[in-house]
Amino acid sequence: MAQSTDLNLSISTDTIAAVSTPPGEGGIGVVRLTGPDAVPLALRLFRRADGTPLIDPLPFRVFHGHVVDPADGHAVDEVLLTTMRAPRSYTREDMAEISAHGGPVPLRAILALALAGGARLAAPGEFTQRAFLNGRLDLTQAEAVLDIIRAHTDAGLRAAARTLDGALGDRIRALRGRLTALLAQLEASIDFAEDDLTFLTAPEIDTELAALAAEIDALLASYARGRVLREGARTVIVGRPNTGKSSLLNALLGEARAIVTDVPGTTRDTLEEQVELGGVPVRLVDTAGIHAATDEVERLGVARSRAALAHADLTLLVLDAAAPLTPDDRDLLDAVRDRAVVIVLNKADLPPVVTPALLDTTAPMVALSARTGDGLPALEAALRDLLLGPAGAAESPALSHLRQREAADTAAAALARARATLAAGGTEELLAVDLVDAAAALGAITGDTVREEVIRDLFARFCVGK
Repeated sequence: MAQSTDLNLSISTDTIAAVSTPPGEGGIGVVRLTGPDAVPLALRLFRRADGTPLIDPLPFRVFHGHVVDPADGHAVDEVLLTTMRAPRSYTREDMAEISAHGGPVPLRAILALALAGGARLAAPGEFTQRAFLNGRLDLTQAEAVLDIIRAHTDAGLRAAARTLDGALGDRIRALRGRLTALLAQLEASIDFAEDDLTFLTAPEIDTELAALAAEIDALLASYARGRVLREGARTVIVGRPNTGKSSLLNALLGEARAIVTDVPGTTRDTLEEQVELGGVPVRLVDTAGIHAATDEVERLGVARSRAALAHADLTLLVLDAAAPLTPDDRDLLDAVRDRAVVIVLNKADLPPVVTPALLDTTAPMVALSARTGDGLPALEAALRDLLLGPAGAAESPALSHLRQREAADTAAAALARARATLAAGGTEELLAVDLVDAAAALGAITGDTVREEVIRDLFARFCVGK
């Protein structure tokens, strides 16, 4: 459970309403209300199945009936009504949810009656913003709500659910608590400097600072994994012509998306497709074969392939394992040496010519046949390990938003300054300044010290009704 925020943002005391389900047609649509008049307003619009009003309903019970227009008693739609009372609700305010038929006309009509009855149309993300301002969620949990809505894979959903459950916020608050305890020790040594009392020694302070810095570095390292789970990994398939790049794309997609022929250079441009591999959302990019092109069209294709390679999160370098290495192969091996890459030894269904022992690289290698599909599970496992790390690490809390990473960077820099100040024999006052900066940066991740404009920008990215 999140701690209440100390921001000076004003919490609206009016009642807001919005359609909380996506636009379009569906079996069910939900109109949501929150605020002091949410329940009375919903009850004014609701009649039970026998036509009688509902008086003082028990919260968290579902009641069947109709929404009626108070002006003429006309039934708008058959609905289910649920009420919730503060603080046991999503926003920690009184809430009501009306589940109606999921067409745009009945939902618009119900929302219009709620607005006519005194509610205000909710701004994007305003329900979740109220949950944050009322202390039900911290900022990492609020961002996780958006990540759950936009999750592309089960792994991404699980990661967001762990953050929503408080795993990341708890880790950040624990680090901030240790910084606060260290600050208290420093302030005590400043306040009682003339009393000849013994507090932490410089080596003890440095040990704790080093431990805190290591934990923040681990958080920063988790960002790559968190971003991949949230946004996906741009994975570029490269190789010289006729090594089986397009065949590999088709095998990974499970369909003949790219044209495959025995003629080298069939692919002249990049081709992109979205797929889930090993639980990771992946944007696969098939490219033209990289080699010494002989005509203008080929040169343009090779240039685009190199541009795609430069912006890749992960590279699949495809080699023809049934043919000797060529100068083009070796040039590509050099080009990806310092990149996140999996070497794919394709055409493993043929007698091998290229083996791992012949390649001067520490990159993971997978032998497979794009034609038969043998080896594809091993490739998915290698891709997952490279992007997410070992299975245990993939389950730990991770930073997933640039805002979070930048705040962690600020905290790490402040701790580095603190260690430098300590090593130079700086005073406790100077050291305390750096620690206050580090604590404030960590607080910005959870929302305890974040600026108002950051809050507004974050919740503006939500849909209306969430």
